[in-house]
Amino acid sequence: MKQLLLFVFALLALGPRTLHAQAVAPESKQFDFLLGQWQIEVTPKVSSLAAMVHGSPRLAGTWKAWRAMDGLAVEDEIRIVDASGNPISLSHGMRIYSKAEGHWKSSSLDGYRARFSESTGQLQGAEMRLNGRGVDPEGKPALTRVRYFDIGANGFRMQQDRSIDEGKSWDEGVVSIVAKRVAAAAP
Repeated sequence: MKQLLLFVFALLALGPRTLHAQAVAPESKQFDFLLGQWQIEVTPKVSSLAAMVHGSPRLAGTWKAWRAMDGLAVEDEIRIVDASGNPISLSHGMRIYSKAEGHWKSSSLDGYRARFSESTGQLQGAEMRLNGRGVDPEGKPALTRVRYFDIGANGFRMQQDRSIDEGKSWDEGVVSIVAKRVAAAAP
């Protein structure tokens, strides 16, 4: 009985560490390129005649990301403003690798519109690719394809495609982002 009690106490003492060690998959480092603070240039796709005449709006912002949940997840915040500094978008995201499902799970909250979106994805070669479901800026249901590419120590690019007909057709490059590193760690 004494040995059983010692064994139980040993398991209790090591249990959380053992569970944590097993839960952290090597793939959980795949989004580490996002960690830090970034200046971003945002280019929305121009589709109206006025925008075609006057050009794409000049949007800029910041993107910061940090490790969360004991290193299991990557949390981030994106702020986008127009050329005059007026807020356009504020979103907060959480990404975690599901070892059991073999892919990333991501959720994002659009703070100004109080809308959630979800996506799943995987690293494919040198690109991180996510497929998601949410709503477009007008509030209509939409599917999204996002890819992060040209990933380097000091920058990366992101492109989002959108479908409002359940994937029958895609509007490619509805949003493109060029990110340049400002700091290695988010404040």
